[in-house]
Amino acid sequence: MGYKTVKGRAEASFIEKKSEFIGYICHTPTEQEALDFISEIRGKHRKATHNCYAYILRENNISRHSDDGEPGGTAGVPIYEVLRKEGLTDVTCVVTRYFGGILLGAGGLVRAYTEGAKIAVDKAEILNMERADRLILTLSYTLYGKIGRVLTAYDVRTEREDFGADVKITLYIREKDREGFTAELIDLCNGSINVEKTDNIEYNFG
Repeated sequence: MGYKTVKGRAEASFIEKKSEFIGYICHTPTEQEALDFISEIRGKHRKATHNCYAYILRENNISRHSDDGEPGGTAGVPIYEVLRKEGLTDVTCVVTRYFGGILLGAGGLVRAYTEGAKIAVDKAEILNMERADRLILTLSYTLYGKIGRVLTAYDVRTEREDFGADVKITLYIREKDREGFTAELIDLCNGSINVEKTDNIEYNFG
């Protein structure tokens, strides 16, 4: 089962009726990392009026959000909803607000915190992670030109190609596709290809 997350961290900001909103998002695989990130942003913006947040984790299927002093439901939930609708997990988003003196009202706050989370997500690099097998294909030069269509059909990601006495292709393929892919290659090459699995990892197919 694949999942979407972000790579590293990103931030973006905007002004709404003189209030500054700064959205931060970070890849956080564990709750401790999520809490550490929230603490980091709070420490960076000690003078901010609010540091509202939400996080969604695969670890124990945890999700949390906080309005941090804003009216109930106007900050943490909108941030959470952006992450949920984007299908993201293992992420923490903090939206910092510096109050500009003009009240936004409940609807205005919901829109502002939604925007703060959305621009942070838009700035981030999205990763589409799936379980993948790392394979090394060893084949003759005469077969090298034949297998291209199979590689394309299975959307493999080539890591490297080595041209020595034989051709060696190191690639990543979705775990669920490996058996069908291997069978098709062996059939196409009449058994004259070696397929060696060397690893199984989470890989970004984004």
